[in-house]
Amino acid sequence: MTYCAIDFGTSNSAVALPDGLKIRLAPVEGDAVTLPTAVFFNTDEDNQSYGRAALESYIDGFDGRLMRSMKSILGSPLADQSTDLGDGSAIKYTDVITLFLQHLKQKAQVLAPEPLTRAVLGRPVFFVDDDPKADHLAQKQLEACAHAVGLREIHFQYEPIAAAFDYEKSLTEEGLVLVADIGGGTSDFSLVRVGPDRARHLERKGDVLAHHGVHVAGTDFDRRVELTTILRELGYQTLDPQGREVPNRVYFDLATWHLINTVYTPKRVSELQLMRHLYPDTHFHDRLIRVVERRLGHALTAHAEEAKIDVSAGGVTEIDMEEVEEALRVQFDEQKLIEAGRDETKRIVGSARETVKMAGVAEADVGAIYFTGGTTGLRFLSDALAAAFPGAKAVFGDRLASVATGLGIYAQRVFA
Repeated sequence: MTYCAIDFGTSNSAVALPDGLKIRLAPVEGDAVTLPTAVFFNTDEDNQSYGRAALESYIDGFDGRLMRSMKSILGSPLADQSTDLGDGSAIKYTDVITLFLQHLKQKAQVLAPEPLTRAVLGRPVFFVDDDPKADHLAQKQLEACAHAVGLREIHFQYEPIAAAFDYEKSLTEEGLVLVADIGGGTSDFSLVRVGPDRARHLERKGDVLAHHGVHVAGTDFDRRVELTTILRELGYQTLDPQGREVPNRVYFDLATWHLINTVYTPKRVSELQLMRHLYPDTHFHDRLIRVVERRLGHALTAHAEEAKIDVSAGGVTEIDMEEVEEALRVQFDEQKLIEAGRDETKRIVGSARETVKMAGVAEADVGAIYFTGGTTGLRFLSDALAAAFPGAKAVFGDRLASVATGLGIYAQRVFA
């Protein structure tokens, strides 16, 4: 029974193993069975930390390099490039993924009686939208990382299909379920025929009527929140003396986790310093330079994510930007989140509808929508998807663990 299933997510990850006839999730950080997908290279103490510990080390002010959302670079030109760790050394992005997978495997190995050499890995429906070649490359890169940590026999399963397996285990009758797996980097949908009789079969290809996805999810909402609140206070969309918007590349880079570090290079800093004359109100430029020189980009992006979570089910929050300027705060509420993410919501709902259309099934025939993935915690988004299929029952799985559990169920069928 030496196999495991790895859910390597954009925002959170988990690993499942067999436990007799059942599947269990391995503790990956203390007693927690999910781990934020983050690595911190601590150059002060010359070590690496993972998950919550990585985020805490970064927040505590240690010098080093924080990496998040590593999955989003797979299939992109960045994947084979290296990133500076801040102490003169560098590491390839894919090697960062390898280190993270090794950490997950080590946590699982504690519970395994023999060395783990076989695994099922989850993957989104599309790593890269509208680019089959890049999508294929992304899976090969992830497979290479898995081989590098000692996994010899590797199978892949679509993450929303895995979620369907987790949903199916409690069913008493057959039906059609639209699995909505909305995580940090992708929104994946699968229309699956499920039922207790079908669950007994290993080969389920014929039960998957359609799957579709879009590379829009939680981090895109974070980016919108940051651009429309925090980065406005740094001059985003400010007009120069000629009435033109100031160059906005720096703001989009500051709102994208894997690009934030590129803003800190001496060349970029010099270019930004020369832009001061473009800002009629130089306070905005002062704040921008302060953020870049103090390397506050990741902290601000974390503020945006926290604000999104704070208002995800309603209410009001205040974004504290004290590290940028004393008493600098921004009010934020759910309505502003809805407005900021309107285009993303439209694309996600459109992808769900396209999935059902691809299957040749009427929307009214969808019996249930099974929600999984951290971003389904956004009330307005799950409401928008439910409204698109008013006849379907809304079922909420474990947002962070149902994919890992489903991958474990699939691994049990493949390897046992």
